[in-house]
Amino acid sequence: MNRSPLCAKVAVALWAIFAGSSVHADMVGHGGPIRALAVSPDGEDLLSGSFDTAVIRWSLKTDTAEQVLRYHAGGVNAVAFLKDRRLITAGADARIAVWTAGRVEPDRVLEGHIAPIAALAVSPDGALLASASWDRTVRLWSLSDGTSRVLEGHTQNVNGVAFAPDGGLVSVGYDLALRIWRLPDGQPEIVTLPAPLNAVAVAPDGEIVTGAVDGRLRMLTKDGKVSGEVAASPTPVVALTMSGDGALIAAAGIGGTVAIIDRKSRNLLRTLVGPGPPVWSVVFLSDRETLMTGGADGRIRRWNARTGDPIGLGLIGTPADPLAAYAGDHGADVFRACVACHTLSDKEVQRAGPTLAGLYGRRIASLPGYRFSDALKTMDIVWTPETVARLFEIGPNAYTPGTKMPEQRIGSAEDRRALTDFLGRATSR
Repeated sequence: MNRSPLCAKVAVALWAIFAGSSVHADMVGHGGPIRALAVSPDGEDLLSGSFDTAVIRWSLKTDTAEQVLRYHAGGVNAVAFLKDRRLITAGADARIAVWTAGRVEPDRVLEGHIAPIAALAVSPDGALLASASWDRTVRLWSLSDGTSRVLEGHTQNVNGVAFAPDGGLVSVGYDLALRIWRLPDGQPEIVTLPAPLNAVAVAPDGEIVTGAVDGRLRMLTKDGKVSGEVAASPTPVVALTMSGDGALIAAAGIGGTVAIIDRKSRNLLRTLVGPGPPVWSVVFLSDRETLMTGGADGRIRRWNARTGDPIGLGLIGTPADPLAAYAGDHGADVFRACVACHTLSDKEVQRAGPTLAGLYGRRIASLPGYRFSDALKTMDIVWTPETVARLFEIGPNAYTPGTKMPEQRIGSAEDRRALTDFLGRATSR
């Protein structure tokens, strides 16, 4: 479409204003929730991975996409930079891809896991990569030759992994276990905590911080003794990051808020409140106070973690609440955690998961146009209020093994009934 001379002049004027100032816009380019963020060692680039299966490399100077990487067959759950600026991506297809920036195909693909990969970590010396998977294992990969070693012992999904400054490794899982692996022998010290664990980070002084489904952060000494605890969110903590100096912790909750915590004093300094959807990923920039967050709405935002203020302009506006028409409906409130991945109407743009329009009466993995896991295609399940209730009673991993769906359960029978009633009303054609 041709633009008028006036439009062109306005565009040039706006570009000049933004290019010559420190004003930043939200980064918009993904078609689904942003599951992972990483900053390059030189602080110039940002890497984002999404449930839409794409990875984008962004310039932090211009807030523009430098490259879109497409390889994975499922959502991208973890991304990382190496010291030489190579990129690493991993996700629901259980594969790890190693890339050179600018190339359209991976340099190498690492295979071995048999379930979604949830997290990655690079060793301090850059020689090893650790991957945490829902196959209940951690793998250590040599970045020189691609060989791997399996660390076993977790009894449920492994959701987080981080290297300690001394080269040791920490992993956390849904089995309540935090494991401190003493490399190279690989013998772990095991700490059992009160709630399933979703994320972990290690400070420069070796202190371990983990985030759990009860919304709490727990701090442990390098040898595994609990040394502190902070209530970060009323909802599960799903992502965790630490500033480069270890002073600040940012913990994202599935409810859409991010807690900023002073690590030494254990004080909750402030809570960042976004437009509402879950925040799936967080990372500090090299200035140690600018925080980047990735949301379920597919947008990357900047925040000043010291003041709690957003940085930049949401140039295309805040998205409308997709459940606004159901205000006061208890079933809609229960469903809100599902909005990140599913639409209620097939007229909306597809998110990470299939639309739920016409759900009841449909056989599992039969919706045309959506790429389902092979494991689901062999199952004899038809979606009804009863089967949906069972899915959330025992959890997707138990009811639909091999699913890409994040593990979540609804413990209350009343809440499950409210959800299934709501879906019957909201998804009927």
